Amino acid sequence: MTKARLLYCLCLKEAILLEAMNERKDDLKRTPLFEAHVTLGARLVPFAGWEMPLQYTSILDEARAVRTRCGIFDISHMGRVIFTGSGAASFLHSILTADVLGLQVGRARYSLVCNEEGGIIDDTLVYRWSMDRFMLVPNAANTPAVLKWVSLWISDHPDAQFQEVTHEYSMIAFQGPDAINILEKLCPISISSLRPFGCIEAQVSGRDVLLSRTGYTGEDGVELILSREHAAHLWGLLIERGAKPCGLGARDVLRLEAGLLLHGSDMDVSINPFEAGLERFVKANEEGFIAGRALAAIRVQGVSKRLVGFDLAGRNIPRHGYPILDGQKQIGGVTSGGYSPTLDKNIGLGYVPQRYSTLGSQFQIDIRGRVADAMVAHLPFYSRLRGA
Repeated sequence: MTKARLLYCLCLKEAILLEAMNERKDDLKRTPLFEAHVTLGARLVPFAGWEMPLQYTSILDEARAVRTRCGIFDISHMGRVIFTGSGAASFLHSILTADVLGLQVGRARYSLVCNEEGGIIDDTLVYRWSMDRFMLVPNAANTPAVLKWVSLWISDHPDAQFQEVTHEYSMIAFQGPDAINILEKLCPISISSLRPFGCIEAQVSGRDVLLSRTGYTGEDGVELILSREHAAHLWGLLIERGAKPCGLGARDVLRLEAGLLLHGSDMDVSINPFEAGLERFVKANEEGFIAGRALAAIRVQGVSKRLVGFDLAGRNIPRHGYPILDGQKQIGGVTSGGYSPTLDKNIGLGYVPQRYSTLGSQFQIDIRGRVADAMVAHLPFYSRLRGA
């Protein structure tokens, strides 16, 4: 391992461990796969109120496995909320940026939960399992905030009900170029014919599973939601078939390479979708949409800053919070950054004024008092369709 790669792994571990310092281990929740992680020798850390695996072997080896073969992630810490009733679609349409009324059965959509000013409370996936049955999956750290927002507005939709089922189910991400082929041998239906963001109810190794062709790695694959009592069986079976167990560290490397944002780092309630470059996920029709009027105004007025991706010269590794400079003047800040094993270079995300946001624009990053040159790059940094 090169010095730059070793430094990145240490920086990533440090960032996650620093975030965990304020969480007491006695208060942490555990997923249904906790014992499996212990058996595999995972390094467990507090994360968003849960005790989760940071890594099993090497963060970079785990990331490479997903890019070249397949990897498996325990994402049971993510929230799961079921919405039912004849008013469920109209309610979700009112709180999400996606057009839920137009969402077909058997489809999922990436969407944002925005407040009345257009700030991003969370980014989520919404699944439509039937005409009157949906599942919303918020981030682990933001599940309480999303539930609070739901409770605030659902009384306006008396024909809609919701129930949090996070602890009743497990959620597993199976990602990589070999994932679909392996899973099809355990499933009586054709998964390869399922379009991206398609979702179905299926059986995998005889267990009922809610399956969607989604992920957070930039690779092909699926996410599986199943009863907690079946989680360990499926986890072990997929590992036997070649899946490499992967932790939070590899997941962060992969999502950054794919240009996927992390709430709490790359966006929060102080940021709107247009600043974050997520305007394509905001429906144009504001009728019945709580954040609609604010977002419509922002769409017309424009924004003064934008999230950009950038390449960093040399062995310098950008991290969250590092200043972005134009000479001696600070113009923005890094929100995510690190070493990309797929591209073999250092990359990052950050907010800069509009005039610095065009492809090829140059600025500098203050790396603990040392200035490094950076250039705005195309997002995503990595795409499986065009390769590295």
